[in-house]
Amino acid sequence: MATPKLSPVSPVRPDDKQCAASSSSSSATAAPLRVQDDTAAEEYEQYIRLPELARLWNDRCCPEWADEGMVKPALQALEITFRFVSVALSDPRGYASRRELARRLEALAAREVEVVAALGEEGERCAPLAELSASEGMLPRERSASEVWQLPGSAAAVVCHVSEASLLPRLAAWDKSETVAAKIKYAIESQMQGRVFTLGLGEPNLAGKPVLEYDRVVRPHELHALKAKVAHEPKTGYRNRENEALFTIHQILESWLCAASQLLARLNERIEARNWEAAASDCWILERVWKLLADVEDLHLLMDPDDFLRLKSQLAIRAAPGSDASFCFRSRAMLHVANATRDLKKRVPWVLGVEVDPNGGPRVQEAAMKLFHSRRRGEGEDAGKVELLQAFQAVEAAVRRFFFAYRQLVAAVMGTAEASTNRALFLPAEEMDPLAQMFLEPPYFPSLDAAKTFLADYWVRRMAGDSASSRQS
Repeated sequence: MATPKLSPVSPVRPDDKQCAASSSSSSATAAPLRVQDDTAAEEYEQYIRLPELARLWNDRCCPEWADEGMVKPALQALEITFRFVSVALSDPRGYASRRELARRLEALAAREVEVVAALGEEGERCAPLAELSASEGMLPRERSASEVWQLPGSAAAVVCHVSEASLLPRLAAWDKSETVAAKIKYAIESQMQGRVFTLGLGEPNLAGKPVLEYDRVVRPHELHALKAKVAHEPKTGYRNRENEALFTIHQILESWLCAASQLLARLNERIEARNWEAAASDCWILERVWKLLADVEDLHLLMDPDDFLRLKSQLAIRAAPGSDASFCFRSRAMLHVANATRDLKKRVPWVLGVEVDPNGGPRVQEAAMKLFHSRRRGEGEDAGKVELLQAFQAVEAAVRRFFFAYRQLVAAVMGTAEASTNRALFLPAEEMDPLAQMFLEPPYFPSLDAAKTFLADYWVRRMAGDSASSRQS
């Protein structure tokens, strides 16, 4: 049976070509997001001790491990999450949302472990690992955190090394956090099932897999030395507990942004190499990272309104004049990752194997329709292409969801006056603040949108025709 042909694309008039060309040009050269206040950005970086944190990210411990620059900041974000659990559960304020915050941090840690496991799929054998059989069952004196046990059905003893510097084993020994720590350990055991190694944070490791040299890679002692400094107000001597929460949230956020930046670099390399299936895998991980960033930002909702707004006034967290929402774009890493994610639209013609028509014709759209409708779309050179294009649009949805949720978050935490940008609808694009620009820009992948629109129209017509012929018979 012959493959049915798609309904033809409507002819393009010269004026339509000109309009399409200008639309394509504006979409391809959309103004990148930029920091509007360099002084505010520098103050933000100094506040969360970002230069010192970045040195830990960039200090390589294993040169042959290609993915270290991506996995290390993700693991450090996980370790900072453990610190946040400690901060939350040791908060003495009677009005603090300790129970709900503990639930959210437990869920966040589980999602972080899931992404860490996905990031480490490729170069896991090059990671620095400690073999369980290396000590032949002997317990070293200097490794007090090690455990000796036996594999089921075997008489050989195994030494399971547990991180000595991580906070998770300590949380497991504290009555206030032992339940949270136990759930995180079982999440690690579950998510690392398909990996060559496990993290060595006290999880059961029932398969007896090699253990990552966690303390060597993450360097928890140095990482936790970068915690928030306890600051008392000069006149009242009041210690605002939300300072530690705000500081920790943004250290987690920046660590994941560092990992996302490295992931985007690997994704682009794989697209250049036409490794479509691996690129699609990276793209789906990128979608999960954007959702994870939204989960991190949502932790602001648990902050006490009075204490947080008092801290906000003290830190002078305000929007710049003429840009109501610019304070949420002080992170240079956030802007870089957002811009790099939007630039994935430039990769669509390369994936489809066509060049953009300079006259604005539907060349890219037709190539997408042909790929989507091909019966051999998952075979040969096309293997993984459809999945990659689907992942592109899934990432766009995640990015837009993040920024829409961020506006609602600002309104919930600080009031609608901080989040209101309705006047942006009446301003030219160059005068809009970055948040309004994100809301009002066109879709990232117009050719894919159009291809799916025409494909849907084709199947509606086809089904209508089949229904009419069946009624006649």
